[in-house]
Amino acid sequence: MEKWRLTYRLLKHSSNFDRRLTSGHRYLFGRTFIPFKENFRTLECPSRSYVNGASVSFARVNGNSYAVQHRYLASVASTTQRNPDFSKITSDDITYFKKILGERGVVQDEEKLDDANTDWMRKHKGSSKLMLQPRTTKEVSQILKYCNSRCLAVVPQGGNTGLVGGSVPVFDEVIINVGSMNNILSFDKVSGILVCEAGCILENLISFLDNQGFIMPLDLGAKGSCQIGGNVSTNAGGLRLIRYGSLHGSVLGLEAVLANGTVLDMLGTLRKDNTGYDLKHLFIGCEGSLGIVTKVSILTPPKLSSVNLAFLACEDYASCQKLLLEAKRKLGEILSAFEFLDVNALNLVLKHLDGLRDPLPSSVHNFYVLIETTGSMESHDKEKLEAFLLQSMNSGIITDGVLAQDINQTSSFWRIREGIPEALMKAGAVYKYDLSVPPEKMYELVEEMRARLGSAANVVAYGHLGDGNLHLNISAPQYTDGLLSKIEPFVYEWTSKHRGSISAEHGLGLMKADKIHYSKSPETVLLMAAIKKLLDPNRILNPYKVLPPSILSQS
Repeated sequence: MEKWRLTYRLLKHSSNFDRRLTSGHRYLFGRTFIPFKENFRTLECPSRSYVNGASVSFARVNGNSYAVQHRYLASVASTTQRNPDFSKITSDDITYFKKILGERGVVQDEEKLDDANTDWMRKHKGSSKLMLQPRTTKEVSQILKYCNSRCLAVVPQGGNTGLVGGSVPVFDEVIINVGSMNNILSFDKVSGILVCEAGCILENLISFLDNQGFIMPLDLGAKGSCQIGGNVSTNAGGLRLIRYGSLHGSVLGLEAVLANGTVLDMLGTLRKDNTGYDLKHLFIGCEGSLGIVTKVSILTPPKLSSVNLAFLACEDYASCQKLLLEAKRKLGEILSAFEFLDVNALNLVLKHLDGLRDPLPSSVHNFYVLIETTGSMESHDKEKLEAFLLQSMNSGIITDGVLAQDINQTSSFWRIREGIPEALMKAGAVYKYDLSVPPEKMYELVEEMRARLGSAANVVAYGHLGDGNLHLNISAPQYTDGLLSKIEPFVYEWTSKHRGSISAEHGLGLMKADKIHYSKSPETVLLMAAIKKLLDPNRILNPYKVLPPSILSQS
């Protein structure tokens, strides 16, 4: 008991933990945290040069410069040919779009287009000369009806925070950005059902619901930029899936516009509706390839008052698995998050992110786990969690740990976990893989990858252990074809061999469109292609993504 008490108090009086945020108000586990202005983090990429075929930007974060590796994937562009059936933009097209959207809704500014053409990872870049910004579903319908008649390819875009090249053009597709469609349409406090437009930023929805005494069932590190339409279109997962499930369960209805401009009103707010096929599920996770989501109705849980967070250490991966099993059994209904990271991930964060310290500095551990509980009775929940942690300590499942004592420590612990992608970007080139693997096999892939790559790269692993979702990242000084050849197709073959998924929550986009066979049978892929052909016969919606172009040309 004394060992746990000492650890429990380890961070109680620490004043060095702070939260470096990428946006303003930040919803944190039932509370709203407003950072000091000097903690606001801005990213600028004013200059770019090329080294060994890779693009390098010199970005500034809070006044500090660091190099960011980019690689616009020439190999992808060379194997993916522009569909010759697609038309090119003319002055008549511009005139039409200005007629329905006005001057403000038609963007041709090169600087704005450069941002819209480039994905967050700086790996994929298109060459679109036009971005449209509709404000209503009717305008989206008019745009798509016209583009379909002209065979103009389009790319739906929201916050552009995707990681697989799904939200940016491949060639010169017209960008349809729904960010101006950002109204909350209704909220029912009795049922907890929120209805809003697709361009609502996730963090704004979180703040709105916080004031109403509710929370979003979805929580992502990119919440300050991502939009709910994009979240739904990619079936985003995030930190709360172990508690609230995926968006296939939380989304009650949606409105979507098909390629020919037809508006599908499926914006139901009913918990039960067994009248025919539940077509909304076609659009959840389709990445805009079947239609553009314009409105969403989503079931939101009530905000609970008791939130606790523990940062724990385990000596081996088997202990992490045992801890998860025991947490499900002993914490049950109050368990709301179970995240893991290995020592490589922690070291990377501590090295590259300012203002963070090791929560367990007395010794180095191989694995770390964050356990969050959320309930309605503070004394009961805390007592239950402490008893579980004490038992886990006595049984040797965990070797050290600390409970967050206030919101600053809570935010610091989560900053370690959520800051890993940013730290990876600062470290140099990064190859990212988002995989679903049976939990007992998950870390075997990491170990095999380290054996394959040796000292050529730093293999970093973290993810949603409670969901069997591994984020495998290979960090290196720069992108090279030699390193990529050692990673792929091995990572996909290994995942397929163990009946996993090559995309757990990021989607397929451009990066993995031709890899879908590693996770889906040929018959399943052909059926998907048939559905695509039925709903989008001219294939104008987000072309070259999700499904291999070769399959679509045969269907």
